[in-house]
Amino acid sequence: MKSRSSLTTWLGELDGSRLTRVLATRKDAASSPEPRSLGELADRLQRPGSVALVLPQLTLPCLQAAEALAALGARATRGSLAELLGSTSPAAVQALDATLEALSDRALVWHDGNEALRMPTPFRQAWSTPLGLDAPLEDLLAGTTSEELRGMLAVLGIKPPGTKQQRLAALVDHHSDAERVAALVAGAPPATRKLLEQSARSTPRQSLFVAFGAPGHDLRPGARWALDRALLLQDRHRYGPVRMPVEVALALRGPDWHAPFEPLPPVTQLVPISSSEVEREAAVAATAFAAHAASVLSACTTAPPTRLKSGGIGARELARLGKAAQADDAVVRIVLETAYAAGLLARDGDRVPPTEAYDSWAEQEPAEQLAVLLRAWRDLPLTPSRARNEDNKSLPALAGAPDCGGCLQARHGLLTAAAGLPAGKGAKVPSELGPLVAWHRPLADDASPEDTAPFSTVIREGELLGVLARGALSPLGAHLTAHADEKLDITARRLVPPATTTARIGADLTAVVTGTPSARLAALLDSMADRETSGTASVWRFRAGSIRRALDAGRTPDDITADLVAGSATPLPQPLTYLIADTARGHGRVRIAPAACVLHGDEPALLAELAAHRGLTRLGLRQLAPTVLVSRSPLDTTLAALRAEGYAPVAETAAGTVRIDRTRPRRATTPVPAPRGTRGTRGTRGTRRKGSLRITATGAAKAPAAVDLNALATRLLAAPPTSPEPAPFDGVPFDTDTEEIVAGWAKRLPYSDVRQLAHAIDAGQAIAVEYVAASGSRTVRTLSRLALDPPCLEAWCHLRDAERVFTLSRIHSVMPEQAGRR
Repeated sequence: MKSRSSLTTWLGELDGSRLTRVLATRKDAASSPEPRSLGELADRLQRPGSVALVLPQLTLPCLQAAEALAALGARATRGSLAELLGSTSPAAVQALDATLEALSDRALVWHDGNEALRMPTPFRQAWSTPLGLDAPLEDLLAGTTSEELRGMLAVLGIKPPGTKQQRLAALVDHHSDAERVAALVAGAPPATRKLLEQSARSTPRQSLFVAFGAPGHDLRPGARWALDRALLLQDRHRYGPVRMPVEVALALRGPDWHAPFEPLPPVTQLVPISSSEVEREAAVAATAFAAHAASVLSACTTAPPTRLKSGGIGARELARLGKAAQADDAVVRIVLETAYAAGLLARDGDRVPPTEAYDSWAEQEPAEQLAVLLRAWRDLPLTPSRARNEDNKSLPALAGAPDCGGCLQARHGLLTAAAGLPAGKGAKVPSELGPLVAWHRPLADDASPEDTAPFSTVIREGELLGVLARGALSPLGAHLTAHADEKLDITARRLVPPATTTARIGADLTAVVTGTPSARLAALLDSMADRETSGTASVWRFRAGSIRRALDAGRTPDDITADLVAGSATPLPQPLTYLIADTARGHGRVRIAPAACVLHGDEPALLAELAAHRGLTRLGLRQLAPTVLVSRSPLDTTLAALRAEGYAPVAETAAGTVRIDRTRPRRATTPVPAPRGTRGTRGTRGTRRKGSLRITATGAAKAPAAVDLNALATRLLAAPPTSPEPAPFDGVPFDTDTEEIVAGWAKRLPYSDVRQLAHAIDAGQAIAVEYVAASGSRTVRTLSRLALDPPCLEAWCHLRDAERVFTLSRIHSVMPEQAGRR
């Protein structure tokens, strides 16, 4: 509570602009329902879930300084930190101040009233053994008796004071003097001195083996001398590991030892580039990706990819989509993952067809299509083009694997690193951006076995999408990094040409489309020709089989010709018109009627030929009349067999009309399956407060409303600094009935968490909770579609991808939705 109080005090001393900066870097703490006081804000800022959100975003010097502060513990001041890091020169002091300022902007470090540097407890606990050091002497002596303290002081030649606290303070004061400790160790027996020097440069776990040799063995020679003088400590019953206090370890490491601190990013070899060069290369890459994306998703419309039994789209289906779209495996994977994240694809049974949102997306210009996929790529919780796992086994796409926060940070680190390059400069070798990414995001995931250099996979993704070009951030990447969606749309329209609405049809029976074909043109050519290449230029080839496919779909030769004339930038070449006429001449010469089934036509010689054809013997054809045959095989089987032998029959309906074979595009109804039916009526709000009450949000789920951070900072500074933490039913009024119900059942939750959970239920918003199951397992889950049914909460669990019922009393903390996706 002391650190929480000091944080509240520090927040109250900030001016409005500085507090706004804190809120901007910790938006989860300012999310709805907005905190009503600085005390409630301080409580949110120190929650483990909130700290876990900001921790992966820290740069290397921030993490190094924070680890040093964690090692110093209560003795941490700006001076002691500078001494530990070796930052005593003016330039180093300036760099350290900038690092502390960055940590303060995130409310991860602040000054208390005594100028000591404080940290939130969850942040300090991120390091179990910071700098390989153990706990301070005062903490390690917590269970020591007063008599044991007297004995240690007596051995050190210090007259023991009267009380236990005084004795403890005297021992801590003695060991806090590094020169005194060094002199004491210098006079120790050789075996003890060697043991202590080894322990000082070992981690606490290693120190156990230094002192014992191996588990279960007696103390090594010299350890007793150190234990008697509190240079090493062990449980009073001589059980457990031998531990070295941090004060002793630092004293023995000597004044020349400093904790690592790298305030400057690594040097990258840069070359001069012009903005026009970057834009030109980015435009080419973005245009090619937009065209490939349209082709891949069009292939998914024609034949939705089939999922593996174990989940995801396997290598065979990925190869099929790549061949149909003429795209690399990496491009196919990126398109599938981004389209799924954008709601253009969805799981539907054993397949992954497009959703209804895809139809609207397909009608947009390529620039608009690209912008949708770029925004999805920026926020993907995985590396989409990663094709193999740590065991070098093939990974399926859309496998529904757990979110990878490190993968997301790798992408954000790349954007941040590229944005920090000097203007007019780019990395000579794009892969050299990897060390910069590691400096900006040390906790990012770089475990892809395909990487030939650090973060080469994510760098390659940036190049494929036009986010990176010539080793620098393109205008698309700059707007993507700044979350400037309107500017991203404008720049995409400037760099990516509009869809091409006409094709150039040549005498070699090919149709060439430069740029991205419009959805109408692509559908037209796909129905009449076979796609051969895709990208910045797409090529289709007309064949007899492709023309017959259009005829089978109900088009007449005149319709085919007219549609091609309308979609061609040049007159139709004579070979194509001949191909259409020749194919149409043989189309429908034989008609197949269902009777199981009947074949009839106007040419007796042709029917006699079919009856005598050896390749059709399995159909059991029998001639009933010169122009009529009967088959023992079903209509579709007979139709396929005749076509396989080179004939061009058509099917008839029972009414005698030509059957048109149209394939209706398969569409997934919704990206997330609807929850199972539940008691009561969804979409209504209850007003009673008893256990039979069921509360759900009215209408569809809503996105959290944007918070005016300047206005919030002004209100918080004007409000009383303390935050009421009422227990349920203690007389403090609740804002809503939902708050009172949640507080009555979720007794482990503080009032701030009760407010957040109740608000999510009432507003129909997603929320993340820390849940402890009956088995004792602890998980963080993102929940949506919340329905309060005391003493339970029904919700869609994104961890299990299914609806689940949660006991309110087992919810131990609540945090914004993004905390569940880290």
